This record gives sequence, structure tokens and C-alpha cells, in this order.
Amino acid sequence: MKQADFVSLVMPFKDKVFRLAKRLLVSREEAEDATQEILLKLWKNNKKIGDYKNVEAFSMTMTKNFCLDRLKSKQASNLKIVHSNYTDSNASLQNQVEAKDSVDWVSKIMEDLPEQQKIIVQLRDIEDYDYSDIAKMLDMNETAVRVNLSRARKTIREKLTNTHQHGIK
Repeated sequence: MKQADFVSLVMPFKDKVFRLAKRLLVSREEAEDATQEILLKLWKNNKKIGDYKNVEAFSMTMTKNFCLDRLKSKQASNLKIVHSNYTDSNASLQNQVEAKDSVDWVSKIMEDLPEQQKIIVQLRDIEDYDYSDIAKMLDMNETAVRVNLSRARKTIREKLTNTHQHGIK
């Protein structure tokens, strides 16, 4: 595989790899390092890349595994989930503050979710993957993905509603 072919193959999904890495790791720098590492691994195995049915799904699985390994490593003791790519440029200042506050609360709530539910919410609700693709990436069946997503959404909804109705808890 030539470099131009490789670039045209990975360019459409490299941002998704980055966003998943950013969801799982602490910072933009960590996510950039993880993305670079995944792309480097793909390039090193570019002769085998044609054997995969879905290179994008394979790279997302690689990203998930790499990030989870990174979080488990000793040097990752200060890593946490951060998500702040939501902006709405046409809203009033009050709406912007409220939206940012809600996004911050959802991020805080997501920190307490089990790791698998965090990944599923990221892949389905943010990256917009199909249930079947997520099931393949996480080596689960579709029903388990749907159940985990439902539980995660219910937890987020309940805690966010509770916060909005009763203030900070």
C-alpha cells in the first residue's frame, strides 16, 4: 500500500479516533499521542490492512484498547475523562452558560459510569456508530450494547434531572 492510499483510507476516521481517545484520556495531548500511536501501528501493518473488513472499526478497537491500557499503566495515575468540544455560537450568553454547565455536569456524571458504558455512550451518541459496529468493536452482542447504553443514559438523565431540580449534590 502506498502512502497516498493509506492517507486516503485513514483520513475520514482519524478525527473519530482522536475523539474516542480524548473521551478516555485526560487531555488533548494524551489523545493526540494515542491517535498518533494508532496511526503509526496501522501504517506499520499496512500490508495486512486490506485483510480487515472495516478498517475504521478495527482502528476504533485499537484506540479503545490502547487507551484502556494507558489508563491502567502506572504513569496514568493523573488521567481522567474530559470532554469539552461542545459550542453553540448563536446562543445568548445565558444559554451558553447553561449549555456549558449541562455539558460539564454530563461529563462529571459520565466519569462515574462504568468504563464499558462510557465507551458505548461515546461511540453511539457522539461518534454515531451503529449498534452492530459497536458490538464488533467491543466484542459484545448487540443486545448487551443496547442494555448498557440504556443504563448509561438512564443514569445520566436521572443524575442530571436531579441536579437541575435540586441544585448541586
